[in-house]
Amino acid sequence: MRERWRFVPAGLMLAGVALNWNARSQAAITLATPLSSVLAALPGYRVQAQRLSADEQRVAGMSAYVARVYWRDSVPAFTTFVSYYARQTQGKTIHSPKNCLPGAGWEVLTTGTEAVKVDGQTQVLNRTLLKNGPATAVVYYWYQGRGRIVANEYAVKWNLLRDAAVLGHTEEALVRVVVPVQRARRPDDQREAARLVEEAARLGADISGRLTREVWRVMPRA
Repeated sequence: MRERWRFVPAGLMLAGVALNWNARSQAAITLATPLSSVLAALPGYRVQAQRLSADEQRVAGMSAYVARVYWRDSVPAFTTFVSYYARQTQGKTIHSPKNCLPGAGWEVLTTGTEAVKVDGQTQVLNRTLLKNGPATAVVYYWYQGRGRIVANEYAVKWNLLRDAAVLGHTEEALVRVVVPVQRARRPDDQREAARLVEEAARLGADISGRLTREVWRVMPRA
């Protein structure tokens, strides 16, 4: 086993060289349907579009994105964000939420993965609990494209390098769902606080399942 893993760093280096060499020959793959159609409406919710600034779009480098807030009555129930990259090259790849969210003032309380059922299949997604001052939120995110849904950051990088070298295209989407956690009526009530986190997580898992189907609908055809 140890002998086999000795060759992994060399393999990654060679794949990196291949990505750099193949950058100019990579095809930019357009979406089958506009990203704006993804979960554009949801019964029981009022949907509001969000916009990134020109600087944010330039830094992120995506080809297209859609960001929305879903309100129930006068309360924001959750937000969604889907950013699509038609072509990824060195220096212009998807930014991991692990790097972006803490930079926006969020503190990571717990992080892990969760298995979510989508059309009878189990998909593993990232699940993180964040805190920013008095606010707490459950976040689900994953990478979706080229026939895969992937949570593991290392697997994402490996797939990117390999597909750039072998397939000549690297289209992919970052998909994220953020569900604010309601505050417990008493700050010291740990049981209610835990219940409210799980309530938010159930909603997040349900929306994540819906969103994976919606994203597949607009992704380029294999």
